[in-house]
Amino acid sequence: MALEIPALAAVDSPSGKPVLLGPVIDVRELAHDYDKRRALNGVSFAVHPAEIFGLLGPNGSGKTTLFRILSTLMIPSGGHAFVAGYDVAEHPRRLRREIGVVFQAPSVDLKLTAQENLRHQGHLYGLHGQSLGQRIAEVLDRVGLADRARDRAETFSGGMQRRLELAKGLLHHPRVLLLDEPTTGLDPGARRDLWQYLRLLRDEEQVTALVTTHLMEEAEYCDHLAILNVGRLVALGTPAELKREIGGDVIVLETAAPDALAARLRARFQVEARVVDGQVHIEKDHGHRFVTDLVEAFPGEIDSVSVAKPSLGDVFIRRTGHRFWSAAAGESAIGERAGRGGQQKG
Repeated sequence: MALEIPALAAVDSPSGKPVLLGPVIDVRELAHDYDKRRALNGVSFAVHPAEIFGLLGPNGSGKTTLFRILSTLMIPSGGHAFVAGYDVAEHPRRLRREIGVVFQAPSVDLKLTAQENLRHQGHLYGLHGQSLGQRIAEVLDRVGLADRARDRAETFSGGMQRRLELAKGLLHHPRVLLLDEPTTGLDPGARRDLWQYLRLLRDEEQVTALVTTHLMEEAEYCDHLAILNVGRLVALGTPAELKREIGGDVIVLETAAPDALAARLRARFQVEARVVDGQVHIEKDHGHRFVTDLVEAFPGEIDSVSVAKPSLGDVFIRRTGHRFWSAAAGESAIGERAGRGGQQKG
């Protein structure tokens, strides 16, 4: 049976720029192995036009392997991935004209000016002359660097260099922008600025962005999320949808005997109490009221109590049974690091 390739019709947006219909990124049962270690295990999801889609996961979750496959740097061991209608393994050369890529490692030449960095990038895509000069001016204005066009990149702050990286990825009018941990090394203000630019690109130019991150607060900015753990997709949805699956508040208890306390909590209050990394976690409506009952029921056994609204970290615990940063979450880190020398095609 022939594989059905995603249909990508186009319609005019209010801004006059064509917007694709159907998934811009379509990942189907994607798998990848490193020396018999499975880094991706049947991952499937779809990214729709003009949205910011996040790949959230701890180190070793498989998100960098997935990013490298989508950016045509690696051939998957199994499954398929389509970006802008192209199979990433079968048509990498064609696809590279449809995507902009911002890698985690810096690629800006610090001895060149902002203009010179972009001019060299444009030549790689066959852009020349007046049209290239005009496009360079446009993207520098878009990322707020128009007044620094003739300055060397070595004089830029870390956030400004990252914006120049973003300008390089946007130069050839890509339909899809792929960003791997784009805020690495940036201070909180520069991080906020970068996310603001991504939202502007989404809203004003209908660019679809896929972002990998291990930061929960960044994941909250995404329109949709895929949460990965040890190569598997463990959650998929909007940040709000994912947090709504947890009823009420999240109560975390510190105690000397967490397993025993969890068992007694289940028996006495008929609640789901789970032990995560030596702490007892409970999901309960009106958690602040329930805390009083807990302390009175087990005097002297609870060392500390915290009550909070559900977070993406709590979603991760519910789906995996462990915290976002734990030994179990890092099992595939060696395999993912090995993938930096992975097979290429094209």
